[in-house]
Amino acid sequence: MPLRQSTTSSSAEMDVIIGRNPVLEAIKSGRTIDRLFVKEGKAEGSLIPIIKKAKELKIPVVYTKRARLDEMCGGENHQGVIAAVSAYSYALVEDILKAAEEKGEPPFVVICDKLTDPHNLGAIVRTANCAGAHGVIIPERSSAGLNAAAVKAAAGAVEYTPVARVKNLARTIDMLKEQGLWIACADMGGKVMYEADLTGALGIVVGSEGDGVSRLVREKCDFTVSVPMSGRINSLNASVAAGVLMYEAYRQRNYGKE
Repeated sequence: MPLRQSTTSSSAEMDVIIGRNPVLEAIKSGRTIDRLFVKEGKAEGSLIPIIKKAKELKIPVVYTKRARLDEMCGGENHQGVIAAVSAYSYALVEDILKAAEEKGEPPFVVICDKLTDPHNLGAIVRTANCAGAHGVIIPERSSAGLNAAAVKAAAGAVEYTPVARVKNLARTIDMLKEQGLWIACADMGGKVMYEADLTGALGIVVGSEGDGVSRLVREKCDFTVSVPMSGRINSLNASVAAGVLMYEAYRQRNYGKE
């Protein structure tokens, strides 16, 4: 069964990338940038190589007031630079699996079930890149997308780690299982991650900030896995929990389960 379940924003729409490191990574990755907006005044620090690289690539550089930059990014910390780009083009699930195949590695994906905070989504994409995951999958509805806040939180990782947006997450999990992936559901009542087998072809499902993984999606998973807790607070931020699980998977996949 084909895995083509992704939606792409209209090419006529425009989006923004904010912050120095995300903008620089976008430029370095070769992403098409319509123009660069930079705060008025003398450039300093890491703004200097960003402006230089933009001019080398003949990207128009527009100097504008800080208040205008604040307005463009909805109050996020832009660090004096914003890149106007075509709206993010989401990957296909099959692109993620193909990336794993080309590397000669068993697929490793992170699946976000109705994660609504774009900062958490961006942080998960960033950690996924660092932990060697081949991609991130999000649902089309009731979920944060790759807006400016998410892209900034990802710190440039969206230029290298594909994100697929699908219409039906439960059906996509069925498709991934048909392709040989084992799907682990992050849940406080699950097996402690050190005792779970997170090697091989794997998908880790992370739930929403308040409700966790939804019932239907949980039922599609092969097993549940949890992060051990010893403090008085019995839960972690969604992106932190995802990061801990991703790195346990990384450890097992690269250094052995024991």
